[in-house]
Amino acid sequence: MVEQPGKVKRQEIRMLNRKLLEVSGVMNVESFDSEEFLLETECGFLMIKGQNLHIKNLSLEQGLVAIEGYVNELAYVDTNSQGKSKGFLGKLFK
Repeated sequence: MVEQPGKVKRQEIRMLNRKLLEVSGVMNVESFDSEEFLLETECGFLMIKGQNLHIKNLSLEQGLVAIEGYVNELAYVDTNSQGKSKGFLGKLFK
């Protein structure tokens, strides 16, 4: 992830009853299925785990993603200690 000078990182995460998750500051959806999403955000890679997950709304131009389903876990994944993100992703989804 390349930081742009003068650009302030901002991310907002809103969850309603573990059934609707809205995330701002999303740069890319790396991967997703019904049990796990991996989003590249301005604050790092965000992993979302749950059941029956699906995209309700996606606007990468605005950096917004809305996910419906039952959310079990949200975690930021540190890619700095793993080297390049492609290597990390390759290990993650082996």
